[in-house]
Amino acid sequence: MANMIYIGYTFIVEPLQPATEILIAELGNVGFESFVEKEDGVQAYIQKDLWNEAILEDIYVLNSEEFNITYSFEEIEQVNWNEEWEKNFTPISVDGICSVRAPFHEKNDDQYDIVIEPKMSFGTGHHETTHMMIQHLLGHDLQNKKVLDMGCGTGVLAILAEMRGAQPIDAIDIDNWCYLNSLENIERNGCHKITALEGDATLLKDRNYDVIIANINRNILLNDMSVYAECLLPNGDLFLSGFYEDDLEQIKGCCSENDLEYVKHIKRNRWIAAYFKKS
Repeated sequence: MANMIYIGYTFIVEPLQPATEILIAELGNVGFESFVEKEDGVQAYIQKDLWNEAILEDIYVLNSEEFNITYSFEEIEQVNWNEEWEKNFTPISVDGICSVRAPFHEKNDDQYDIVIEPKMSFGTGHHETTHMMIQHLLGHDLQNKKVLDMGCGTGVLAILAEMRGAQPIDAIDIDNWCYLNSLENIERNGCHKITALEGDATLLKDRNYDVIIANINRNILLNDMSVYAECLLPNGDLFLSGFYEDDLEQIKGCCSENDLEYVKHIKRNRWIAAYFKKS
């Protein structure tokens, strides 16, 4: 079999967020298939057969005056993605209770051991938002609760929900790679109560949940809040993340308009994970 040839880009991003998150999403839409986040930006890879010199022309974030993004690229032969992740993905432990690791990491003594092969999906636990959502779920009774993980990424939060007794669980993501990666990670962790679905909030029609987890971004949360509220059963719990501290009041206002009462939030660096309850 011939070696697969890739074009590898190195992007230097200022300020780092939310520009990096937007950039990764936009690059994924034009065919880039793997990303490695760095302290000063991101590396992105695309198969040479799918690449052309004008591929970045319509990438909005590169033309935005809000951010300063420079880049270089080179041809790379035979990228070993496992090796890339081994170099860049270290295991984490959340509050000494839940570990998130790759298959090549050794198991520790945490109560919950989640094994994730992240590929290009979000949700390894390293990002502040995933870390805080794990904290919320660890402190919440999920036994026999019907749960939705919206924007599931790698499926890590749905997997933890099943480990904490939730059932049944829907894990939904609009991105095909995330959907496929969730299927792999669900199987890898021996989960049987999770149904992975590919799509957006339109899939939620006529569905109801005791708990909804949505770690996406501010604009999608605001746009879909009324759908979440409609799906949430009385006294149901809503956990939201993917936005900054400056956005919290706007999120609170939108939730209040949909009869969702603010309970509390966790802050990690500038990121927020907030807990609301349906009145």
